[in-house]
Amino acid sequence: MSAAAATDAVPATPAKGSKKKLIVIAAVLAVLLAGGGGAAYFMMKKRAAEAAAAAEDGVDAASDKHEEHSAKADLKHAPAFVPLDPFTVNLADREAERYAQVGMTLELADAKAGDLLKAYMPAIRNNILLVLASKTAGQLMEHEGKLQLAAEIRAAALQPLGYVVKAPKAAASGVAKPAPADDDDVPPIKAVHFSNFIIQ
Repeated sequence: MSAAAATDAVPATPAKGSKKKLIVIAAVLAVLLAGGGGAAYFMMKKRAAEAAAAAEDGVDAASDKHEEHSAKADLKHAPAFVPLDPFTVNLADREAERYAQVGMTLELADAKAGDLLKAYMPAIRNNILLVLASKTAGQLMEHEGKLQLAAEIRAAALQPLGYVVKAPKAAASGVAKPAPADDDDVPPIKAVHFSNFIIQ
């Protein structure tokens, strides 16, 4: 009987040892998985924070760039715009007949200026046509030429209203900056915006 008991005891011992090995392996795997999961969580959190910081820096840089080139919009006063009927005019090219079809909108200092512009619209349109007809297709094809044209149109549109404004050189920012005016007497036309520009 002692031999039978010994036989029963031998298989029981290795079973206990293999269970201990399984428990140790499972515990090690659980620790590794928990550590790996924690590390992955912190790395993802760090990447998200870096991405957010980079995006914020990008927005700040973009807004800084934009603020360098244009004034901040006055959110207290809604802008006033007066769209003009499209202009079709023969250009000053001598070697070939070229014409331009230009649509534009005038940005006003305030809404009250719209009534004033309507009263002077025939003279304003005449001056704009004269400016357009003096240009060649080559001048209008270039970006700088369009900016210069916007400045000249603004100056020409202000003449019938009694404002003498020198057309400044086109600004590199993409918007022709108006000439400085007295604080007491701000010209009613702030800028000229093109809505359509076709040269043929």
